[in-house]
Amino acid sequence: MSGIPSLLIENYLREAGFWHVATRGRGCKLDPKLINVLIESWRPETYTFYLPCGECTITLEDEQLQLRLPVDGFALTGFVQSADWGVVCYDLLGVILDNIYRGRIEIGWLRDTFLSQKMIRLK
Repeated sequence: MSGIPSLLIENYLREAGFWHVATRGRGCKLDPKLINVLIESWRPETYTFYLPCGECTITLEDEQLQLRLPVDGFALTGFVQSADWGVVCYDLLGVILDNIYRGRIEIGWLRDTFLSQKMIRLK
């Protein structure tokens, strides 16, 4: 963002845990030549950059480290209003979680539920 985020959304950014992301990088100058080189070295068929030093890609871990995003806690999704969060959870994930708090689901539950299902399918 080029400036300070609007006061209208500041509370929402803070509540979602993204205030620090929205305020990072202010005052940094972007180098158009560097951006152009990165665009030209991008290979969409493999989702990688081909650079003189070798092939590289940006991982979710890179994003998490650069933006200091929390990886524990609640998953962040789009806005949904519902009187029955179990139905929404089942519609989106195919399983129902017992303890949904205001539409929030713990990351640990997602990891434990879907990682174990993936391991069962691999066997």
